[in-house]
Amino acid sequence: MSEEETTAEASFDAKISKLGDEIAGLTLKEAVDLTDYMKATYGIEPAAGGAVMVAGGGDGGGGGAEEAQTEFDVILEGAGDKKIQVIKAVREITGLGLKEAKEMVDNCPKPVKEKASQEEAEEMKTKLEEAGAVVNLK
Repeated sequence: MSEEETTAEASFDAKISKLGDEIAGLTLKEAVDLTDYMKATYGIEPAAGGAVMVAGGGDGGGGGAEEAQTEFDVILEGAGDKKIQVIKAVREITGLGLKEAKEMVDNCPKPVKEKASQEEAEEMKTKLEEAGAVVNLK
């Protein structure tokens, strides 16, 4: 550890250091879940223009460092109870016609968008969930 890192670490209290270490050790999915929780519970959202980068921790299995995922597939898993609202949201997101959007919703699971950026994928997921859909990011 460099002298600069030691000095920076010493200037924070133990509680903050522990919390920071736990956040830095999150997987990408856990970081997304934490973001969703903070938004839903406290109304706190990441600053516009950038996402929080999470460093991949060592897995202890000799697998090497993990690369941060940069592209996500937005997968519609189900329409829930509000099928019409979900169809409308799918149309808004994809630009599909009514027939195509209805077919997508009727034939879940289906990808709504593939290789989307993290920010775009999270926005789509939020819109679809607000409409009542069940959505996964892969």
